[in-house]
Amino acid sequence: MENEQLYDFVAQRTARCKILVVGDVMLDKYYYGEVTRISPEAPVPITHVLETKETLGGAANVAHNLALLGCETSIAGFVGEDYHCQSLLDKFTARGIDYHGLITTDRPTTTKLRVIGGHQQMMRLDFEESAPITGPYADRFLHYINQKLNESLDCVIISDYGKGSCSEQNCQKIIQACHAHGVPVVVDPKGTNWAKYAHADYITPNLKEINSVLLEPIRNEDKAVEKAAHYVMRKFKLRNVIVTRSEEGLSLVREEEVVHIPTKAQEVFDVSGAGDTVIAVFAMALAGGLAPRDGAYMANLAASVVVAKLGTYAVSRDELMAVLRGE
Repeated sequence: MENEQLYDFVAQRTARCKILVVGDVMLDKYYYGEVTRISPEAPVPITHVLETKETLGGAANVAHNLALLGCETSIAGFVGEDYHCQSLLDKFTARGIDYHGLITTDRPTTTKLRVIGGHQQMMRLDFEESAPITGPYADRFLHYINQKLNESLDCVIISDYGKGSCSEQNCQKIIQACHAHGVPVVVDPKGTNWAKYAHADYITPNLKEINSVLLEPIRNEDKAVEKAAHYVMRKFKLRNVIVTRSEEGLSLVREEEVVHIPTKAQEVFDVSGAGDTVIAVFAMALAGGLAPRDGAYMANLAASVVVAKLGTYAVSRDELMAVLRGE
């Protein structure tokens, strides 16, 4: 499909795409400051905080991307009864994201707090419990997803960050329920137990993630990536694979076609959040009925916007339209 037709799709049709994101919802918190001296209490730098920022992270950042692209977006996951949860809810409300699928648990809301002095990250504090979530909490989570499927969805994204939402049991029940409703599932994987994603329509690992499940790591080369993708498709019963390959772009590997899409040449500042953008844009394309190769092409372009920014970043519809126009 030509850029002009993809541009028209983004400009006019994304609002019709109904997408549910399920997985590990997080808050990313940043303290920015300057370091001028070492503490007299311990040999550590003192950071004078000048600015604080909170952004949507993990599965919440995937939903953020979808909302900024104009999709009808809902999210399901787990939060705690704490300030960090309230901050998430405020952000979801501001972006028009339906958060009725968030289940309140007795665990903390997963939060990553980073202290940055100048341009150097000096410390990260993690508020989390990452054991698999089971029992009544998981039951409520799955009940909500089934309810949402009955209301009609165009695509479901499983965003696994290894924080307990995406247990093998939860993933398999979600994939089965989606397929019973004829809804495609796209997975952003974590860890090495990819058997839990069996029968997913698409999985979107980066090179490091695909290497983690191979007997021997591969180089970032077209043929090697293609071979590795076919191997994981057979081994884990996956239908299609999209490998994000950093400076080498992105590869879409299906039984019937393989497409290698080179990256747009530019300066890379930060790759954090690029995987979230890729899965969001690709799922939006699927939801809108575009061919997978067009979705992969558009996702690669969107990622080129994100890696040029510092910190977790979500791409907007206007930015995607601009890059499709070649601006």
